[in-house]
Amino acid sequence: MKDIDIRPYEASFRAELLQLVVSAWAPVFDKTQKQAPTFIYDNFYPHGWETRQVDEVKELLDQDASNIYVALSGRKLVGFVGIKIHPEDNMGEIYIIAVAPSFQRRGIGRALMLYAEQQIRECGMAMVMVETVGDSGHEPARRTYEAQGYQRWPVARYFKSL
Repeated sequence: MKDIDIRPYEASFRAELLQLVVSAWAPVFDKTQKQAPTFIYDNFYPHGWETRQVDEVKELLDQDASNIYVALSGRKLVGFVGIKIHPEDNMGEIYIIAVAPSFQRRGIGRALMLYAEQQIRECGMAMVMVETVGDSGHEPARRTYEAQGYQRWPVARYFKSL
């Protein structure tokens, strides 16, 4: 990972970041759609996953941009991470993270996570949490988290169609 600069998000990165959201998560959601029960997937993404993901990231940028950090290679945005602080649990959360497909497997995700951990540490938190789905599309993310020392604590979430 050469010449990657991680810095706070600025509004000038917005369009590029929203494009990255779609390109980075397209292969993930392709697998999720195939593996999730249809009623669950259709309920979460009635207008498609792209619409929901982009809308959620827009809302995050509009409401909490101070906790978003971007990775740049030269002037090109190649990744980003967002954190949330949960003082009631003495914990920070890596809420969202993505790396451009052509820059994946180069250590950028790891660098973004380390940067996020440092920001959380500076807020006085004692631990950090990240969560993801258990499908095969999210397997690379789980491997990354575990390789960085994150311990898995499984949570059971059940759904029933009404």
